[in-house]
Amino acid sequence: MTQPTRETATGNGAIITNFTALVALSLDRTVKLSHIGGIMKASDVDILIIPGYTNSGPDHWQSRWEAKLSTARRVEQAEWSKPVRDDWVARIAEEVNASSRPVVLVAHSLGIPSAIHAIPHFRKKVAGAFFVAPPDVANPNIRPKHLMTFGPYPRDPLPFPAITVASRNDPFGSYEHADDIAASWGSLLIDAGESGHINAESGHGPWPEGTMVFAQFLSRLKP
Repeated sequence: MTQPTRETATGNGAIITNFTALVALSLDRTVKLSHIGGIMKASDVDILIIPGYTNSGPDHWQSRWEAKLSTARRVEQAEWSKPVRDDWVARIAEEVNASSRPVVLVAHSLGIPSAIHAIPHFRKKVAGAFFVAPPDVANPNIRPKHLMTFGPYPRDPLPFPAITVASRNDPFGSYEHADDIAASWGSLLIDAGESGHINAESGHGPWPEGTMVFAQFLSRLKP
């Protein structure tokens, strides 16, 4: 991956334009001509939907994507409202290692630190990751405080390409925090403007901007 790119998007049209332009700019540099004929599509990968705290409801963009993508499946947790870090990490690793195709992680909120902590346990190929609304799990002012048990984030560079989408007014983590952690991972950072926690409650059930970015990202991953 190239170094993370920062861009501000203020309206929906601007978000769509900047999302697709930034992904194309960043990922084109990593795709060799010899790979152009072998770029990935959804049917080539196992898409793991990794929800956060309390799970993603039926109106959440993650649930909508799961329903529309034939190779997508959700990482189900035994306890959504009282998450245990080791249990969540183990379940994600289990699903990755059970996959027969390269994996693309689609994580929201608390699913992100869970997925990052699971990386050392992966035995199958992860082709890429799409991270949305990373919570600041080291901030004692963010509720519930139990979320801090998922911190701190590992800061090692990721062994696969990633996009991190962050909001300017996310109640669970500042944009500055997302900027810092994405830089440490070598992830492309996308500024979603003032989009809350980028969930159903913030109006992101249908999320056409995110759908476009994910499709662009997926199509440019190396097989």
